[in-house]
Amino acid sequence: MSLRSPLTVVMLATLLLTFGGCSILPESEPATFYRLPASTPSATPEATSSALPIRLGIATPEAGHLLSSNRIVVYPERNVVNVYEGSRWHEDAPAMLQARLITGLQQRQLFNSVGSDRLPHDLLLLSELRHFQSEYDTTPPSVKIQLDVQLVGTQDRQPIVANSFSTRTQASSAEIPDVVDAFGQASDVLNEQLATWLEDQARSL
Repeated sequence: MSLRSPLTVVMLATLLLTFGGCSILPESEPATFYRLPASTPSATPEATSSALPIRLGIATPEAGHLLSSNRIVVYPERNVVNVYEGSRWHEDAPAMLQARLITGLQQRQLFNSVGSDRLPHDLLLLSELRHFQSEYDTTPPSVKIQLDVQLVGTQDRQPIVANSFSTRTQASSAEIPDVVDAFGQASDVLNEQLATWLEDQARSL
C-alpha cells in the first residue's frame, strides 16, 4: 500500500472543497444595523427672529476605543463590558450622536446657524462621550448617556465654560429594537439639557 504525502492530501481536499462549492470557514451571521429613531423634541421651537446671532459649531465627540466604534455597548452585569452580538449602529456612535445634537439644536432655532465644526462658526462645542451603553441593572435594561462638554472660542479655542450631562432611560423590553428606542429617548433628553444650557451661556456672553 502506498502512502500519499501530506501535501498531496491537502491539495486534494482543497480541490474537492473548491469544486464542491464548500468552505471550511464558519459563516458569520449578517449584522443588523440600527439608527437612532426620529427625534421627538418636547419643547416647541422658538421663532427664528429670536435666534441668537451666533454660528455654533458641534465637533464630533471624543470617545474611548469601544465607544468610538459602531458596536452597541452593553453592561450585562457588575463590571462586565460587552457588545450586542449581530447588531451594529449604522455609523460610529460619536458621529451618530454629533448628528443628533446638530439636528436637535437646529430644530430649536436658538442660534443663527448650527452645524459641524467643518463649517464657519463663532463658538465651538467640544465634547467627550463618557457613556453610551445599555445596562442590565434594571429589568428591562436602561440606557445611560454621559457627555462632558466644553464651549470654546473659535480663534484661540480657549475654554469659555464647561459642563457634564448625564441621562438614563429604561427600555420597554430587552429586545434590541426597544433598547435602540431607549437610546433615542435618552439622546433627546440630553439634547434638551444641552440646548437649555447653551442658550443660557450664549446669552451671557
